[in-house]
Amino acid sequence: MIKVLGHKSPDTDSTGSPIVWSWYLNECRDKNSKAVLQGDPNNEAKFVLDYWGLELPEIIEDVSDGEDVVIVDTNNVSELPENIGNANIIGLIDHHLLQGGLSTSTPIEITIRPLACTATIMLDLMGSEVVARMPRSIKGVALSCILSDTLEFRSPTTTDHDRKVAEDLAKDLDINIPNYAAEMFAAKSDVSMFTDNQLIMIDSKRYDLDGKKLRISVLETTTPAQVLDRTSSLLESLNAGAESENIDVVLMFVVDILNGNSTLFVPNETVRTIAKSSFGVEGSGSTLVLPGIVSRKKQIIPNLKL
Repeated sequence: MIKVLGHKSPDTDSTGSPIVWSWYLNECRDKNSKAVLQGDPNNEAKFVLDYWGLELPEIIEDVSDGEDVVIVDTNNVSELPENIGNANIIGLIDHHLLQGGLSTSTPIEITIRPLACTATIMLDLMGSEVVARMPRSIKGVALSCILSDTLEFRSPTTTDHDRKVAEDLAKDLDINIPNYAAEMFAAKSDVSMFTDNQLIMIDSKRYDLDGKKLRISVLETTTPAQVLDRTSSLLESLNAGAESENIDVVLMFVVDILNGNSTLFVPNETVRTIAKSSFGVEGSGSTLVLPGIVSRKKQIIPNLKL
């Protein structure tokens, strides 16, 4: 059995892409595989699964020695199972910068392309004939992944190819993209039931930068006020989280999908310094607005300076 998995704190792409690729392995390459998740997916991903009538994949804690694994939507070791180094990695499909740290016992199939979404890459690898015979549910999940990762084509990571693939899928499915994306984003934006720590971890990744350990959290929403109203308690949780994880700093960005900007929480002077050196933004308040910043992959990570 091949386990197809994405990163920890699964978003829509890391929930949907394992489902898409597992379908392909099972139906088109005569492989025995299943999609699995590393944790409970976010509300948007749950909405997508429910909308397209798909069951939540098994949530796993780790992988076993020698277990066959395909990794999708990440190549960052810190986002993978603790025992990934002892598993039998047989493939990797991703759209993020190359992190390093993975090793395999044999040569494997690796595809990393500068596109906005892993699902776009997968559909390219499969070919148009395979995509044409996909069930509606798999096409719907693939479309959802692209709309999520591109923020309905608002993100600077969006390529013409991502847009075309999404529009072709939507036409085939008779889906109105603006209406469907609005439903997806509404589901993602309802965070009223989450604790502060859960908000921080919904979409969070670990990074090392110039010898410092960082956690970078991004919360995409159409209703940023719902999060910003909790600024005081979130500031305390950000500092406490850094201390409990023994990392240097936690950066939390609230992305306003509709207005195309981010708000960065400033729990300490280290974050204020990073905001100035990385994004040229200064201020004395507990939050700072970063105009035009919506993408961790293309705008936040490449610009970070300590």
